[in-house]
Amino acid sequence: MPKRFSTARGREFGDAVRAAIAGTGFTGREICEKIDWDPGKLSDLLHGKGGCTEVDLAILLSFCRIDPEERDHLLHLFRETDLTVWWQHFADQQAFRMRTFLEHLWKAREFVVWQPLVIPGLLQLPDYLRAIAAESVGLPADEIEDRVSGRLAMQEVFRQRLDCTFFLHEQVLWTQTGGDEVVRTQLHHLLEMSVRPYIHLRIVPFAAGAHAGMAGSFDLLRFDRIEPVVFLEAENSNLVIERKESVKDYEDILKALDRKALGEEESRQLITKLAAGKFAPSGQTP
Repeated sequence: MPKRFSTARGREFGDAVRAAIAGTGFTGREICEKIDWDPGKLSDLLHGKGGCTEVDLAILLSFCRIDPEERDHLLHLFRETDLTVWWQHFADQQAFRMRTFLEHLWKAREFVVWQPLVIPGLLQLPDYLRAIAAESVGLPADEIEDRVSGRLAMQEVFRQRLDCTFFLHEQVLWTQTGGDEVVRTQLHHLLEMSVRPYIHLRIVPFAAGAHAGMAGSFDLLRFDRIEPVVFLEAENSNLVIERKESVKDYEDILKALDRKALGEEESRQLITKLAAGKFAPSGQTP
């Protein structure tokens, strides 16, 4: 089936409006009768075909009686549904921090990660997560568990056996995030996860030297019916990239990392030795 054109904004908008309509208990046709809309107008709105003004949308959302914060979010999305680069700043809307990423994660058929600094979120254990959250600038101590809970919610995606490839730099395995015991437990967890047939773990060793991923981490998601999407996460924002030319650049980085990285079995052997504390970083004298 050919992939259809849509944007992350458009998909999030359409899904949220459908959810708002479903929450009323009325059918779409019944709602159209109550707010004096032609049913085709609602269909066009939900399928990104236009035919609706911002005032029209406000009337629909008011009828659905959704939360004011969600209403404002949807009105904002409505103005920009065609844009293919989306910078999401979360200083004043923490409730939406992981929303777009999670909605895409559950729709994906393949998830590819490059992470040169920390264990990827889908593979992090709670104590490792807490150690990272505790060092986040400006994050109140009482919100650490909320951050941990949000990250752990992502890991539920493993229930659908999502095909995942994780490229990690070897320095991630050596960084003492949370202390020796936390790191050792985290390394054992990586080994346990790596034997699942849908999880592929690849380590870029110190000995590889300079590599294509030195600009920073990113997540690439591929889908059955929509085009690939790249997510870049920062401390208080995300960047969602959908332009084909830009996505291809990240796919090329992954191809280059594939040539530098250890194979899956070699990667497991390296992690096993590190978990046992048996040797120094690759390419260095113990």
